[in-house]
Amino acid sequence: MTKEENDFVSFEIINGILFTEFKTKTIIDLEVAKTMIELRHKISSGENKYWCFDFSNLKSFTKEGRDYADIHGQDFLNATAVIVDSSITKFIGNTWFRLKKPSVPMQIFTNKENAVSWLDELKNSKEN
Repeated sequence: MTKEENDFVSFEIINGILFTEFKTKTIIDLEVAKTMIELRHKISSGENKYWCFDFSNLKSFTKEGRDYADIHGQDFLNATAVIVDSSITKFIGNTWFRLKKPSVPMQIFTNKENAVSWLDELKNSKEN
């Protein structure tokens, strides 16, 4: 098990999946986005990962933070599963991803088990 963390976010690789969660209610502004992406790149060690990102403690995401993440946030990824705490947020996020067309598969879930199952399916289909 590999782990990297700072004051507000934790990254951990378990069974080939990178798990991320905020430690406290967090606002992702430009500086936080840069710090998080740098830390994720460090734990990825230059290798693509399947990423399960729990947004439960995400308070907000500034435009500058989103813009930076759009440009630099998909490096070293095979796919991203985002966990949110409401069906409305899930619907809005999945609609956003369909319109945005990210460079890696992304989907939003309301529970961790479904998110991990989806990532495992993608991971297993790539390995076979």
